[in-house]
Amino acid sequence: MTRLGKHCARAAAVAGVLAALGCGGGGGDILAPFQPQVSAATDNFQFQVTGLTGIDLTRDYAWPTTGTRVDVNQATQLTGGSATVTLYDAANTQVYAHDLTANGTFQSSAGSTGTWRIRLNLVNARGNVNFRVQKHP
Repeated sequence: MTRLGKHCARAAAVAGVLAALGCGGGGGDILAPFQPQVSAATDNFQFQVTGLTGIDLTRDYAWPTTGTRVDVNQATQLTGGSATVTLYDAANTQVYAHDLTANGTFQSSAGSTGTWRIRLNLVNARGNVNFRVQKHP
């Protein structure tokens, strides 16, 4: 096999692995049909999807914040399944974990400033998921 042939074979193998993992283009995002709206601006994270139909998903979002505490506003309406959000500060310490169907505004524990991780977990979720995370004043 020529050098070019070996390179192409390796590229095809890598592409196959990525496709099997749901990576890459071509509709790999399970949330795409539900028109996700995600914004991760400094000190203001927003997430919304509507019309979920039995979705299972765990996804992490990186979010920069200059604060040590945050307020989480939850306005989720599910007809089935579950949705939870967990926040980890810049030191990877869990500072918040909550069922998203408990609507209202809640405060995290104190954490360290920097890039936080927001983990969304959906299990057979049906309905609308909406939450916002903002630096506590």
